[in-house]
Amino acid sequence: MTMPNHSNPINQSMPTVLVVEDEMMVRMPIAEYLRDCGYNVLEAGDAAEAITAVSEAGPVNVVFSDVRMPGRMDGFGLAEWFRAHYPDVPVLLTSGYSASRGVAIKLPGVKLIDKPYSQLQVARRIAALLER
Repeated sequence: MTMPNHSNPINQSMPTVLVVEDEMMVRMPIAEYLRDCGYNVLEAGDAAEAITAVSEAGPVNVVFSDVRMPGRMDGFGLAEWFRAHYPDVPVLLTSGYSASRGVAIKLPGVKLIDKPYSQLQVARRIAALLER
């Protein structure tokens, strides 16, 4: 089990993005890219770690999460948890499965980006969500 990354100090003036992805080799590059874009980034390997990260570090400004993850809660479940606990926090889900699109459309405040994605695509989508 990987632990959330709290090693970088939080810059209170910059938005915080929670990146939730069980594949470390997928999570690390996008998290680092978002840091390079100026965001504070928290990392988690599954929904349980994501919830722990938010409870320890405080609210985030946007969530970027894979749909398929190990554990009892997938990305849709995590999005629903955020709708219940932090309804103003936008959630951007990612999936390589086209069937996910229909489910994501039904969740208010939840957007979907298909895998494979480019880092620039993710950064642009996050910036757009933060502008709303």
